[in-house]
Amino acid sequence: MDQRIINLYDKFIHGGMSRREFMDDLARLVGSAAAATALLPILQNDYAKAEVVPANDPRLNAETISYDSPKGKVSGYLVRAKGTTKRPAVVVIHENRGLNPHIPDVARRLAVEGFIVLAPDLLSVSGGTPANEDEAMALHQKTNREDMIVEAVAGVAFLKKHAESTGKVGTVGFCFGGGVVNRIATDSPDLDAGVAYYGAQPPADKVPNIKAPLVLHYAGLDENINKGIAAYEAALKANNKKYTIYMYEGAQHAFNNDTNAARYNKAAADLAWGRTLAFFRETLGVPPRVG
Repeated sequence: MDQRIINLYDKFIHGGMSRREFMDDLARLVGSAAAATALLPILQNDYAKAEVVPANDPRLNAETISYDSPKGKVSGYLVRAKGTTKRPAVVVIHENRGLNPHIPDVARRLAVEGFIVLAPDLLSVSGGTPANEDEAMALHQKTNREDMIVEAVAGVAFLKKHAESTGKVGTVGFCFGGGVVNRIATDSPDLDAGVAYYGAQPPADKVPNIKAPLVLHYAGLDENINKGIAAYEAALKANNKKYTIYMYEGAQHAFNNDTNAARYNKAAADLAWGRTLAFFRETLGVPPRVG
């Protein structure tokens, strides 16, 4: 797909333009309003594909829970293998569309690897994620980012004390969620490992607070996020932090999202996922096998 179209859609979904402005510019790029309308479903997520691990997988227990945060109750999707065996824990942080069906599917992928997994709805502070994707993006743009970071940090503390957790907690996040992972690392004393997929970097003055080792996945074509890598890496090095950066050349921002045909890159996603799992096993402990 034309990179100009991807860049235009990125500007739209990150709040840089209205829907009308986006559709007008898209129509100019592709030649007509009809062509722009036909292209839109390819740019958007198709949540019918969000069942790599089925929601009713018989190996798993899944439930909607809520936990306390300084910003009030936070709703979340909690999933783990059946039984009461203690497991390492992972918090999965969503993109800028709230807790849509793709993220619980990612949580289940980690659960079948043996982890206990929480996917919080960080739009809880604004009433929760709407079912409609456009409404979810609009609500996300209106919601205070710092409030959502506070909710995410509280999710780590919740899993740290969960009866089925070993007390070792990691976090992984994508897009907006990748940026939140970087801030969990600066703001949470409970975090044991962080994996940020193409996430915005934290302020340099917060980097000294990082205690957990990090894996940072970046997409080669993601010019907006990649502008901040050099300064972040310099701060990490200056403060003797443990981190690994992986760059996936030719991949788009959000390359892991297999519900998005315009961005998904299977080779990059599979490689990054394998590295993520290996990192969590190294830092959090090897979880019990799932039957």
